[in-house]
Amino acid sequence: MDSRHSRSRKAALINRRLVRPRRPSLLRPSRLSSTLRGVERMNRAVSLSRRTFVGLLAAAGLSPRAVAAQNTARAVLYVAVGSELMCYEADDTKLALQKIDTIRVPEAVQYAWKHPSKPLLYVAFSNRYTSKADDRHGVAVYAIDQDTGRLQQFGEPVFLKNRPVNLTLDPAGRYLLVAYNMPSDLTVHALGENGSIGVEIKQSGSIDAGIYAHQVRVSPSGKLVVLPTRGNDPGAGKPEDPGALKVFRFEAGQLSHETSITKGNGLGFGPRHVDFHPEKPWMFVSMERNNQLLVYGTSDEGIDPKPLFERYTAENHEARLPVQFVGPIHVHPNGRFVYLANRSDGTIDFAGRKVHGEGENTVAVFSINPASGEPTLIQTIDTLTFHCRTFSIHPAGRMLVTAAVAPLDVRDGGAVRTVPAGLTVFDVADDGKLNFARKYEVDIGKDWMFWCGMVAL
Repeated sequence: MDSRHSRSRKAALINRRLVRPRRPSLLRPSRLSSTLRGVERMNRAVSLSRRTFVGLLAAAGLSPRAVAAQNTARAVLYVAVGSELMCYEADDTKLALQKIDTIRVPEAVQYAWKHPSKPLLYVAFSNRYTSKADDRHGVAVYAIDQDTGRLQQFGEPVFLKNRPVNLTLDPAGRYLLVAYNMPSDLTVHALGENGSIGVEIKQSGSIDAGIYAHQVRVSPSGKLVVLPTRGNDPGAGKPEDPGALKVFRFEAGQLSHETSITKGNGLGFGPRHVDFHPEKPWMFVSMERNNQLLVYGTSDEGIDPKPLFERYTAENHEARLPVQFVGPIHVHPNGRFVYLANRSDGTIDFAGRKVHGEGENTVAVFSINPASGEPTLIQTIDTLTFHCRTFSIHPAGRMLVTAAVAPLDVRDGGAVRTVPAGLTVFDVADDGKLNFARKYEVDIGKDWMFWCGMVAL
């Protein structure tokens, strides 16, 4: 992100200052632990045995995870603008968002991840881009109100040595994994039974975190960790930095058997994010510096060294940042489709101002062959904004929302107009294609809309 983004202070349909940000009151971990134990006892009392439930689903040709996702009715969308974390009710029947609360975290939000079984949200924060001091980085935990989605601080924040660009939890909810981009690094932290963050786990071996890690993910089995390291394009007199997918086996908090997946010496290989298929042994990779989608085969031992499939995501796929580059990637909860964001925010001079030049800002939709994992591009649709850094899919799979980082000026005939930052809402049809529903403009002031994510209630 840089100063080329102009800032719009025009009136917006959704103004993040309509609800004054509050600093959440502190919820002691011991109180939440008691509540969680009660919820777990109620769930056990009303549930079928797992064997009976899975048998019924198998007879109907359905997977437990797919059914759980499709039957999740209520969700909220969290949206981060600077250090403000806003909560919206996400109605997937009306395809509408309703803002209900705003809190303030210690510093600008970088990313967030929900605990797999507890109503807790882990939020990475940093002042790297908001202060010359560059000295406050960490993770804060918030308890999620299961009725409203409102957040309440859970324990004290944990401070870290550098900017945490991304984070995740293992499927069992026992470990927090944090990725850092500059310098590139990866750490593992134990979680208490109540979800509180414990000490960093010292690794028995060294870790090669590559150059510019941008994400960390754990495989559905919990046995693999993938760290996409993007590398860097050449520029400002500096040569290109190679990229790679760093893959580790994961057991009891320890990372081991590291392998590096790339092409050749890694030059021209720029992965940003990965996502796993919910049922099949496939991993999908968004290649930021290549405008590509790659698909890899997976197992509990590792990732196949060569991709099964490679597909371009944008029309002008030969262009490079800032004209054209790929962003986040998410597999649909039903496993039949995968979505990526094509981003563009390069500018040209016009009438004494910087306006957007070439490039598309779209969501690319791919269908997934259920037998082979082969992706087929079936649609690209305009987000009506610029630089979609994050997007999220409703747990029920019928709604997708993109979040644009900042406003940008565009040429409009002989004049210049500003396209505000915003949240763009799409309907997800049965065939996976998207239909535009509405756009909510968001006044971001001098900050960036850096992250958004749906959470089921």
